[in-house]
Amino acid sequence: MNKSEMEINNFIDSNKQRFIDELIDLLRIPSVSADSKFKDDVAKAANFLKDKLLAAGADLAEIHETAGHPVVYGEKIIDPQLPTVLVYGHYDVQPADPYELWDSPPFDPLIKDERIYARGACDDKGQMYMHIKAFEAMTSTNSLACNMKFMIEGEEEVGSDNLEHFVRENKDKLNADVILISDTSIISNDNPSITVGLRGLSYLEVEVTGPNRDLHSGVYGGAVANPINTLCEMISSLKDENGHITIPGFYDKVEELTKDERNALNEAPFDLASYKKELDIDQIHGEDGYTTLERVGVRPTLDVNGIWGGYIGEGAKTVLPSKAHAKISMRLVPNQDSEEITKLFTEHFKSLAPESVKVKVTPHHGGQPAVTKTDSIAYKAASKAFEDAWGKTPIPTRDGGSIPIVAMFKSELGLNTVLMGFGLDSDAIHSPNESYGIFNYIKGIETIVLFHQHFARLKKIE
Repeated sequence: MNKSEMEINNFIDSNKQRFIDELIDLLRIPSVSADSKFKDDVAKAANFLKDKLLAAGADLAEIHETAGHPVVYGEKIIDPQLPTVLVYGHYDVQPADPYELWDSPPFDPLIKDERIYARGACDDKGQMYMHIKAFEAMTSTNSLACNMKFMIEGEEEVGSDNLEHFVRENKDKLNADVILISDTSIISNDNPSITVGLRGLSYLEVEVTGPNRDLHSGVYGGAVANPINTLCEMISSLKDENGHITIPGFYDKVEELTKDERNALNEAPFDLASYKKELDIDQIHGEDGYTTLERVGVRPTLDVNGIWGGYIGEGAKTVLPSKAHAKISMRLVPNQDSEEITKLFTEHFKSLAPESVKVKVTPHHGGQPAVTKTDSIAYKAASKAFEDAWGKTPIPTRDGGSIPIVAMFKSELGLNTVLMGFGLDSDAIHSPNESYGIFNYIKGIETIVLFHQHFARLKKIE
């Protein structure tokens, strides 16, 4: 460890509690982008980050309004001849509903067993804020090795609808050598990893309508189609007994991995018994012929994310509902196009409807799958940073989740992305009792600092 690294680590150690306290202050802000009643809170989070970027040493930090929620931009250019790293993150969070399933209030952060429990603790406030604290550690010790830019948005959890417009309008401002994102996970704290593949997404809402009003189930039941029953039958038919999706054309462009590629993927440490125990399930389930790691990383999926209709209040109400609804998402793999899959789903789902009901399909948002190279300077810098900080070479993995803007960054800015996440599958993102380990938060800051140092060094000798 050289003198600069010692100074940075000493700075991080001496400011550890402040770093945690600041994250907790950010987590207290209920910046839920999907619910309009939290609009002011989303704006409050944006202003919080602007102030913290300036306090961390940014020469410029500003809020860019969009048609939706704002984008926070910050930068510090120390030398135009040095490489520039553009950090992307998001400050909006998923809805915390159902609140009653949380062990503690989702926006009143709780530290327990060296973990911070709150909505957004890992996804993505904790992981995003690591970059601001790493930036502060470098500026405070005069050890910033790269120019730094930040683009932190408030609409990732609702599809980043306005980010592409912002990117197109600010290409010069966003000019960089690489994009760095922490919004993914590692295998475990004993087995660090770097995500090299992300699935794409097609997210839709369906509505099935029967009679023109809710009916008395005793008077009309058996004579009029029940939209809930019909919707369930239609959804059930979307997969066969082997877990294979039945939409015509769905698999036509799916990239099939070679035997060697599948073997390499399955070499990642994975304990099936622990996996089932953690989820409290007796058996795994999925597409026949594929392992769990393959099912969640390199195979497409179709899942119902929510379903409702009729009477769901306390007690009984014998109603035959007029409408039934469901939200459905499909995770996509390389070569599958989000818009094409959305069209295939829409055509097929409407074809499933009997004449007794009417069907409406409303696309919400989507994104393209992405795969990053492991032979790039940026990946090598990330790998070396993990080696130095964690004492192990990270394993390249493919993540089951989606960050749709990764493909957009490539097409609009011509930039590759390094997915340097520090979360764990046990962090329960998108679920009640989301949390983020304090170890991961602080170790992530240390690792990010090392990335910048290695990236600058490798670019210099390129």
